[in-house]
Amino acid sequence: MALNLSNLNAPKGANSNKKRVGRGMGSGMGKTSTRGHKGQRSRSGSRSMRGFEGGQMPLHRRLPKRGFTNIFRQEYQVLALDTIQLFAATKNVTELTVEAMLENGLVRKKKALVKVLANGEINTAVTVYAHKASKAAQAKIEAAGGKLILLGAPAAEEAAA
Repeated sequence: MALNLSNLNAPKGANSNKKRVGRGMGSGMGKTSTRGHKGQRSRSGSRSMRGFEGGQMPLHRRLPKRGFTNIFRQEYQVLALDTIQLFAATKNVTELTVEAMLENGLVRKKKALVKVLANGEINTAVTVYAHKASKAAQAKIEAAGGKLILLGAPAAEEAAA
């Protein structure tokens, strides 16, 4: 007999009916509804805590604690000089603000703090607005005839003026 879609069957034992508990003695799961006699799991509302290992010390308590998390840590989005150079050359811009970086996908987060690093070279005069920059990046931008303006740092802006 040829096998086709009209005579396909699942292998024997592949399909079984759902266990319907609490439906009386005729269901084969009567009286205790498959919970057994007495014991913690037989009671209604029984639920052990997440990670409970039957009284054995749980894994999250067996592992040692290491280090600490600084709650005042500030995350910076890193922007390299070669990325600025490529963007300035293709879009023909002379000023690069944080909003422009966000619109063009140079930084991803909306409330990002931007740090400029000296990876790569820059030879276009661009005014870059950023929250932080390495000294080498600042020197390279100024050597190319551009300017680096630090945001959110009034003392740094007054010193630069």
